[in-house]
Amino acid sequence: MMLLNLILGTLVTSVGFWILWNGAPEFVVAGWVLAIGGFLWWKAKSVTEVWAWTTLALGVESFAWPLQRMVQLKTVTETPSHDEMGAMLSDIVLGLFFSVFWMAFAYGLFKWAWKTPVDEAVSDTMATTTVRTDKRKKG
Repeated sequence: MMLLNLILGTLVTSVGFWILWNGAPEFVVAGWVLAIGGFLWWKAKSVTEVWAWTTLALGVESFAWPLQRMVQLKTVTETPSHDEMGAMLSDIVLGLFFSVFWMAFAYGLFKWAWKTPVDEAVSDTMATTTVRTDKRKKG
């Protein structure tokens, strides 16, 4: 199961990388596949961590996408047209929206994956205390 999730996480980030660099050459994408696959194999200890790192990579790719588009547009023309500026604005808004979404999702997955048994015991104790307090008020 872990191997399947490693492969899928690597595939997802590699497709994002390929889209980010507008159809990058095969050897560059293959290098990215090896790098991200090796990183996930080394760093992720559970399926949750695989997807936490994958969504974090998607967040970084989503943040880099409008930056890459601005650099690409700047190299084509010195002063962009009104339509190009509109496209750049929508790229920036969407890129920031999706980067915040994926990074927040990754934060939640990391928090869930790295929860310690002490954290769970404290939350169980707090839930039990709340139930007892409610019973005393009713009685």
